[in-house]
Amino acid sequence: MYWTEILTAVALLLVIEGMLPFVRPGRYKQMVAQIVRLSDNHLRLFGLAAMIIGLLLLFVVRG
Repeated sequence: MYWTEILTAVALLLVIEGMLPFVRPGRYKQMVAQIVRLSDNHLRLFGLAAMIIGLLLLFVVRG
């Protein structure tokens, strides 16, 4: 894989991650407060689901 593709993916991730706190900072604070209250297992499950969805999307887009 080329470094430009990896850096492009990281740059897009940062843009997308920054949209909610920029547009709705109050809602972002509420969401982070809710995430803090989740158990480690729930966070792991959410992370696993996000990775699987991301991989499936990559296969669809790049396949």
